[in-house]
Amino acid sequence: MEHIPVEVIGNILSLLGSARDVVVASATCKKWKEAWRSHLHSLSFNFSDWPPYNDYSCARLEILITQTIFQTKALQFLTIFMDDDREFSAAPVIAWLMYTRDSLRQLHYNVRTVPCFNIIEKCSRHRLEVLALARNSIIGVEPGYLKFPCLKSLSLSFVSISALDLSLLMSSCPKLETLAMVSPDIAISDSQASVELSSLSLKDFHLELFSSDKFILEVDLLEKLHLKECTFEIFELVGKGTLKALKIDDVNVMHLDIADSTENLEIIDVCNFTIMWPKFYHMISKASKLHKLRLWGVVFDDEDEVVDIETISVCFPLLTHLSLSYDLRDGVLHYGLQGLSCLMNVVVLELGWTVISDLFSVWVAGLLEGCPNLKKLVVHGHVSEVKTHEECQILSRFSEFILQLGRKYGHVKFEFEYE
Repeated sequence: MEHIPVEVIGNILSLLGSARDVVVASATCKKWKEAWRSHLHSLSFNFSDWPPYNDYSCARLEILITQTIFQTKALQFLTIFMDDDREFSAAPVIAWLMYTRDSLRQLHYNVRTVPCFNIIEKCSRHRLEVLALARNSIIGVEPGYLKFPCLKSLSLSFVSISALDLSLLMSSCPKLETLAMVSPDIAISDSQASVELSSLSLKDFHLELFSSDKFILEVDLLEKLHLKECTFEIFELVGKGTLKALKIDDVNVMHLDIADSTENLEIIDVCNFTIMWPKFYHMISKASKLHKLRLWGVVFDDEDEVVDIETISVCFPLLTHLSLSYDLRDGVLHYGLQGLSCLMNVVVLELGWTVISDLFSVWVAGLLEGCPNLKKLVVHGHVSEVKTHEECQILSRFSEFILQLGRKYGHVKFEFEYE
């Protein structure tokens, strides 16, 4: 051990992550103490790592963090994550940010701070590549200044910011590739009718728990778009057709416009979403490169709408992974079984029900017949805790049916996931 270079010991300590573990390990000997001070790269203060953090007062935690950070010289990754009840004073937080600004590459800061200060101004630095902020306000972003020339990933959770400051913040990050926002409080001025964001470099955009009348995202290189638990009157994506993955999860939107960005789509994942199938299908119909399609818990705006599998197979010839949840209303199945012989490339099939009926077995059998090269079938089902006699009989018949199906399709791997 005595021959291990001090730089290597610093890397070992950095892998521990937890600040308490690092401090304890550094007490091994003088050499390990020196490695902690001069060659430690990663430090994490997370209340989930060590329960006694919860017993400390905020003032004591501030002193503990200050003493620990100020004994290091080359921190590159810093995480400070406390429970929702904590509030740190602005002065020590500013001191931590200023002390580490020349070396830090990743900062994850999730603690409410009072009084409010210009945290973006204090975080701005030459080397920062990843910035994750939570439970704070962002104010006073200055225009025309590249605060984060190296920043590639930005995450804002439960953050208050004006639409103007958010736009200015994005424009100050010329290399930004990933933007994730969870429950942001975006203030729109009287002169603004919508939230408008633009970026020349953004590739991945995630928005969760947000409502807006109109949201316009103008991006030239976007590859992944994920909307979750959002409400919009209008959502518009303006791009150059680089989108590869679209995920919509529990979203309510009156008008969704991404039509010019669907040509290169490879993955479409739609869950708990009300759609007008003809309009949605027209929007995605150009995605000839699609290899994964998931329509789960989709509610059709018109109860008479039926999605025939033939339409899916013709427009998406490269499809290899198909996921459909069973929907039956007034005896009408919303996924027809026409044209099944065309699903030649599908190797993974996921099927599920919310309320089971005997028609589900017929539907599964029909889909299996239409996928001659299938390798894996995953059945998702919901089974109520208190089952009626009728439901027990249906489940019994379905179990017998699956056994017969397994004998017929011995080359297919069957998996079951029940709730």
